[in-house]
Amino acid sequence: MTGVPASAAGGGPVAKPRPTTPVPKAGLWNIANILTMLRLVLVPAFVLLMLADGGHDPAWRSFAWAAFTVAMITDLFDGELARRHNLITDFGKLADPIADKAIMGAALICLSALGDLPWWVTVVILARELGITLMRFLVIRHGIIPASRGGKMKTLAQGVAVGMYVLELTGPLASLRWWVMGLAVVLTVGTGLDYVRQALVLRRAGIEAEKAGQGDHGGAAPVAEPPGTGREQNR
Repeated sequence: MTGVPASAAGGGPVAKPRPTTPVPKAGLWNIANILTMLRLVLVPAFVLLMLADGGHDPAWRSFAWAAFTVAMITDLFDGELARRHNLITDFGKLADPIADKAIMGAALICLSALGDLPWWVTVVILARELGITLMRFLVIRHGIIPASRGGKMKTLAQGVAVGMYVLELTGPLASLRWWVMGLAVVLTVGTGLDYVRQALVLRRAGIEAEKAGQGDHGGAAPVAEPPGTGREQNR
């Protein structure tokens, strides 16, 4: 026995490693990005429809509701399509959060400007959304705060509540929308506080890991991977 495999000694074919096929990079014009672009275009269209004819015409408000609903529905699909079909792009990571905040912010500001929704509700929701988004970027070097079930429920409650306010409702439905908006505000504040808690825990753990890594023969601490699409981190 020589201790050399037959394939290496000429007794058989040498197996060659299969070349790995690189995953093609998604282009800008894919279905996920197109849906995001559509949502961005719908923002000014929604504002014009909301403010048309003094802002209280039921017909124009119905059209505004349709634009808002389409925007919210596309938000449900573009992130899933990007992850499932590998359509992740830098444009999507940047534009998707902007589109989400823009359509919701435009709706809340228009409703408050028209006197349909108290300004404090708009301020609380927008402050939470912008604050949590900024906080995610501040702690991203330590790790990623995933979207929670509560965050998804908050998004759904906000969408339903704002949609009900956009429509010119009367009677019991007009009273019901107040309760739905109240639920949305509670979820907004509650999930926001929970994300702050997660960020503090994540930051503390990241700092401790960095100190441990520096003390281990000068080794560097592991760096957290950036979020996959940037879309699911928006709750």
